[in-house]
Amino acid sequence: MTHLSRRAFTGAAVAGTAGAWFAGPGAAWATGGAGRPDPYASAVRAAAMRWRTLPTGWQQAPFLADGRLGCQIYAGPTPHTLKVMVSHTEVQDRRGRWRAGIGYSRLPVGYFTLTLAGAVTGVDWTLDLWDAELRGTVTTTRGSVRLSALVHTTRSALLISTRPSPGEADAAWSFTWLTAATTRTSGKPADYTPNPAPRTGSTGAPDATHFVEQPLLAGGGWTTAWRERRAGTARLLAAHLVYRSPGDPARTTQEAVRAVADTLAADPDRLIAGHRTWWHTYHRRSLLSVPDKRLQSFSLGQLYKLGSATRADGPALSEWGPWFPEVGNNWTALWWNLNVQIASTAYLGTNHLELDSVTGAFRRFEENLPLSVPPAYRDGRTYALGHPSDWHLRPGEWTVGVPGSDRISDNFGNLTWGLHNVWLAHRHTMDRAVLRDVLLPVLAGALNFYDHFLYEGSDGSLHLPTTRSPEYADAADCSYDLALIRWAARTLLDAARALRIDDPRAPRWHEIATGLVPYAQDPADGVMIGAGVPLAESHRHHSHLLWLYPLREKVWDRPADRELMRKSFAHWAGMRGAWRGYSYAVSSSMSSVMGEPERALDLLTFFTDRNTVADCQLTENTMYREGKNFALESPLAAVQSMLDMVLQSHGGVLKVFPSVSRRWSDVSFATLRAQGAFLVDADRSAGRTRWIRVHSEAGAPLVLEHGIRGAVTVRDERGRPLPWKPAGQGRIAVRLPRGATAFIAPPGTDPDSGPRDVPASGPTQPWGLPS
Repeated sequence: MTHLSRRAFTGAAVAGTAGAWFAGPGAAWATGGAGRPDPYASAVRAAAMRWRTLPTGWQQAPFLADGRLGCQIYAGPTPHTLKVMVSHTEVQDRRGRWRAGIGYSRLPVGYFTLTLAGAVTGVDWTLDLWDAELRGTVTTTRGSVRLSALVHTTRSALLISTRPSPGEADAAWSFTWLTAATTRTSGKPADYTPNPAPRTGSTGAPDATHFVEQPLLAGGGWTTAWRERRAGTARLLAAHLVYRSPGDPARTTQEAVRAVADTLAADPDRLIAGHRTWWHTYHRRSLLSVPDKRLQSFSLGQLYKLGSATRADGPALSEWGPWFPEVGNNWTALWWNLNVQIASTAYLGTNHLELDSVTGAFRRFEENLPLSVPPAYRDGRTYALGHPSDWHLRPGEWTVGVPGSDRISDNFGNLTWGLHNVWLAHRHTMDRAVLRDVLLPVLAGALNFYDHFLYEGSDGSLHLPTTRSPEYADAADCSYDLALIRWAARTLLDAARALRIDDPRAPRWHEIATGLVPYAQDPADGVMIGAGVPLAESHRHHSHLLWLYPLREKVWDRPADRELMRKSFAHWAGMRGAWRGYSYAVSSSMSSVMGEPERALDLLTFFTDRNTVADCQLTENTMYREGKNFALESPLAAVQSMLDMVLQSHGGVLKVFPSVSRRWSDVSFATLRAQGAFLVDADRSAGRTRWIRVHSEAGAPLVLEHGIRGAVTVRDERGRPLPWKPAGQGRIAVRLPRGATAFIAPPGTDPDSGPRDVPASGPTQPWGLPS
């Protein structure tokens, strides 16, 4: 029989070790090392979420995950209980005879209940983002329980350590499985049948591992297995979930039980140290510090959320990530008409390539894209992507429909927009394999779908029959689709040139790129939904403005583009009654690329200040609700809004602090990633840019809009002068080979300057329920 050492449970180890984690008071993490202050650790630790009131559901709860296995911790069904809701991104149904939201629906797993002797009277919890651990105390009418919890990032194990006081010595865990049935009500067929009840059991005393083995009607299934170990008053619960479909559910039980045994047999110091090392490395990949510490904490909380929610080799971000909402659970799959795309952008700018699950999805599951194409157009060269889909990009019994027919959907542009994220991944890394193996072949298939329906009009231009602008209206020459078609054709031509490929399809791509009809426009209101269809009322999607952002077809640097950008944005932003959280995030980014920093910050903080519009709101724990429904995309999109304020890199020009509000006199960032595969550090103090550091990973041409007043010097990492030349107002061109670094600053500035956590502009309150 394998035991954890008594040292692991008694907390007798030196403060700050993993041994103290298992049973100690949970304060060891606060002990800092000697020497120079660490701006990364201090900023992320300061962003910790806190609870002094017991949360009641996912809208308030602390959350943990490793990209697949997730949990949320909140009040149980009685005053004497706590609930730990367990979920997993891979756990889904496999009945493709229905649309994916039903047939490939995410499925509930179950929850652990900690039953206490007394009623809960208070909590004192801290979600430490730096260590990705929840620590604290639950106080009851009979005593208290000290608690620590994490989802181990490399073992995919839920670990919960408890140490009850004498009055709560009988506190005990139990597990309740939930029916393996879709929670989606929209479009649920009358003949839908839940999956069968699970098999429950244990491996036998005294070291019993309990399990719930859940089979699926379509084959395969999953097992949740757990065991609690005790030493004195200290206890450790370890749980694993294994999903296989197709496969034998009995095998998942064997794997889950073995995983629990392996985790409990591991050296506890190494176990926790490995988890923390992963997260500390993660948080050091970049830093953005602003004087609004509430907003900075929000941003760091979203990076923690992203690191918890996805991995490059795992499922793309669904509406819920790895968390399953007990209520508000109608969005059971991946929505590709906006949600995945805007949730999956900020990890590029924050230098978290390990999270690029969108590129990974198209690389691994390209073979499923023809399933969304209507059968008459499945020619082996045509791709589409219906929504919702599962994480394998399967739409179930559903196709995107046919433009100009009686089967029109708002799905036609899903795939092309998703591939814009892949293009961004390529541009931020200059990885030719992404261009060659993913973007070019899949984007060619996506454009080919549209090309089936393009026709030459009497004006000599290529036109598109009626499609649908997402969630608004049907229109011929729909601006949403035209923007994506134009971007796709131009991008394919650029990709073929970059890869030095003489592609026989290039002449047609050129015809599309140069011959596509212009957008329908209103003289006063700018770009319309489509031909003869104006934007007549508030619209939460920015679909008809994709050309402005994120495609950046029109740019503020070209004076001829400005008037159309200005009036199109003003018309959309002038009607906000139906806006959602992401509308504010995207409009903030649009404002930044249009040189409006004050408006950009106002729009962003309207959302992050938790204002309610159309019964939609950012929640206390930085999640987001639309009505009762849980969604992740809006707060994650808001991180991109912040990035667009401090760094832009479209069109071959790297702009540092291009849209920083005058309210932010100090800003500092480190290792933000830009197009061209540049890693950028910069510092701003008293409203002036002090210095910029640019490291080139690919040797791409560097044109820098530096924003430094007066003369500049350009030096390498050893302080030696680098040649440069002017490239326009406030811009310089620097030849920077692969692996080289340039330091740009006024004369006399220290080239060893590093990142800092800038001073706060005022008091702030933590996220969570701190009072």
